[in-house]
Amino acid sequence: MDKKRREIIKRAGLGSLAIGALGSGFLASCGQQSEESASTEEAPVAAAAEPWFNISLAQWSLHKMIYGEINMGWEEFGRALREDLSSLLNGSLDPLEFPVYARKEFDIGAVELVNQFYMDKAENMEYLGQLKDRCTSNDVKCLMIMCDAEGNLGDLDEAARMQAVENHYKWVNAAKFLGCHSIRVNAAGNGTAEEVAQAAVDGLGRLAEYGATEDIHVIVENHGGYSSDGVWLSDVIKEVNSPYCGTLPDFGNFCIENGPEGCQNEYDRYKGVKELMPFARGVSAKTHDINENGDEIHTDFSRMMGIVKDSGFSGYVGIEYEGSEMTEVEGIKATKALLERYQS
Repeated sequence: MDKKRREIIKRAGLGSLAIGALGSGFLASCGQQSEESASTEEAPVAAAAEPWFNISLAQWSLHKMIYGEINMGWEEFGRALREDLSSLLNGSLDPLEFPVYARKEFDIGAVELVNQFYMDKAENMEYLGQLKDRCTSNDVKCLMIMCDAEGNLGDLDEAARMQAVENHYKWVNAAKFLGCHSIRVNAAGNGTAEEVAQAAVDGLGRLAEYGATEDIHVIVENHGGYSSDGVWLSDVIKEVNSPYCGTLPDFGNFCIENGPEGCQNEYDRYKGVKELMPFARGVSAKTHDINENGDEIHTDFSRMMGIVKDSGFSGYVGIEYEGSEMTEVEGIKATKALLERYQS
């Protein structure tokens, strides 16, 4: 393990070390009390303030542990995802055990599932029952299911768009069964910004109508393309005009257009999150690289969490670690420690 990784992990554990030191000092001072002082009534201690947001864990943060090594192109991967999911699940973590792992390894009591790991289980009630039992027995809330690979809700072709809408119904039903508040979807399509916006309003609106029947929200993440333009996506949500259609602002997904050497058109992330927060049902705290001081080097978390707080948001902020310098476990712990700085 290199010096940088050791320092990050060390800093991520400072909270528990500080508590332990405080406890040791307190016990030592208690042992030195006189009988007179010991009999004196203790002064009342003010209750600790409740944090203004809670921390959840996005399952994608552990996708390497779930998938293991993947040596195939995206087209082949997509086909396997639809036709032979078991061939992809070669990692050390069974998706069924994710809620258990979230609680025992990170002491996190709320999770965001990813449908990719359950593509053949959406309507398997026995399996979903086992997943729900693992959440319940470990005091873990299931907040949402993040849905991909079910078609484009902004497809310009009406038949294809309606098929995409209907493909999401089973995830709405699964989310309801698991006690979630939402499914996360994408507002994608091919065409001009105006054409895709019009199609996405229709697709999201129809899906939100179905979601309303199950009291499940349909929330859209800035996830590339037009959806990474904060004005474009917020205008789409306004046009849908449904209490069951909102957003999941992600701190890092603001690339509108990729090029051969990376993103060639990136939207301002702080501006984008500010524009999406009025419709937010959750927040995705994306991290990639965390330095020796415990700070994310691509996103100013002090500034970003200030934007989230100023919006009046008070729900769950989800950890979504996607870095490569640390293991997934190390990255999740470092991101949790980073978020905990801003809970007071």
